[in-house]
Amino acid sequence: MRKDYTILIPQMAPIHFELLEAAVRSSGYHVQLLRECTQKTVETGLKYVNNDACYPSILVTGQMIEALQSGKYDLNKTALIMSQTGGGCRATNYIGFIRKALKDAGFENIPVISFNIVGMEKMPGFKITVPLMEKLLRMVVYADLLQKMLTKNRAYEIHKGETQKLFDTWMEKCKKLLEKSSNKEFKQSIYDIVNDFEKIELDTSIEKPRVGIVGEVLIKYHPFGNNFVADLLEKEGAEVILPDFMGFAKFMCTHKITFNSLLNTNKTSSKIMKAAIKLIDILEKDVKIAISNSKKNYLPPCDIWHLEEKVKDVLSIGNQTGEGWFLTAEMIEYIEHDIPNIVCVQPFACLPNHVVGKGVIKTIREKYPNANISPVDYDPGASESNQANRIKLLMTVAKDNLEAKQKRKQALESENIETKKQEETV
Repeated sequence: MRKDYTILIPQMAPIHFELLEAAVRSSGYHVQLLRECTQKTVETGLKYVNNDACYPSILVTGQMIEALQSGKYDLNKTALIMSQTGGGCRATNYIGFIRKALKDAGFENIPVISFNIVGMEKMPGFKITVPLMEKLLRMVVYADLLQKMLTKNRAYEIHKGETQKLFDTWMEKCKKLLEKSSNKEFKQSIYDIVNDFEKIELDTSIEKPRVGIVGEVLIKYHPFGNNFVADLLEKEGAEVILPDFMGFAKFMCTHKITFNSLLNTNKTSSKIMKAAIKLIDILEKDVKIAISNSKKNYLPPCDIWHLEEKVKDVLSIGNQTGEGWFLTAEMIEYIEHDIPNIVCVQPFACLPNHVVGKGVIKTIREKYPNANISPVDYDPGASESNQANRIKLLMTVAKDNLEAKQKRKQALESENIETKKQEETV
């Protein structure tokens, strides 16, 4: 089947999945990323998934059925793939949603591959091998780094379009590097990416409010799923910061460790996952060094153990369903890195994210008085104008707070100059 089957991958995070397609292809599978997502996709999803299901499942199922109905693929040689985490979130049941939708749409013969590392479903035609895992981890490192470079430089670039052009160039280079590159080439490419983006001239004469995006893992990255929230924020004058996907991967690794510490179970799995996090940290080491040498103030890769410790003051690390405690930790991470403005995006029907997102905002504001957080719900029937108004209100507060901060800074500098003059006179 590997030789002549096409595996369709639903869109989730455009930058990351563009590289994911290249990484999986280089391992011998013929995969095709479903890049397009429109209102018709949502309508197709709603036709085959009950509308009380979460928005991401509607989008994913809609994309798959729409692709199969398009006539572009040989239905006798096409398969679908979907990730499963094995947690309590309904994302674990996506496979069930998809299989029911395939049956209702008359595509019962289409195989559905479960991409998971927790042994949920065995798929003899698709193996997660060590070389494939290494490529996927490198893919995430590249995508996280390119995402940082794109959002930071695009916000302040003097020559409009320069950042996007360089980003596109490096996207193609990274695809080739994922196919076959040594550890030495991989490490060097990280420094080369940062050095190339360092050459882009920025106009930082006017500081922009920094706005971080957190929320459900698909909605925070998927432009159509969040009604292009990053574009809207940039139009409103923000510097947008998106979280690293690798942070979510580290959070998933902590699950078995948490089970071991709270319930005294999964001892072997706990040791394996601790080793996995160490491996990821080693993989990100060069990113941290390259970014620290930059003058452009990029958000560094997260230290998952630091975030776990900080979040304990707000909620228990036993909160693992959905984004779990990591969503709350991402908000704390932003605030600690002087990104007090946060848009918390979530599917309307996603209960876990309402608990660990919207539910903790009051506590975070008490702990960090400068926090400016706005929760925004996304759903097939959600009002776009209401979403836009909430974001515009957040930006108004962000601009006012930034102006007040700059005035305090100027007043302090003037006071220091005056004090210095008096000391010299004395």
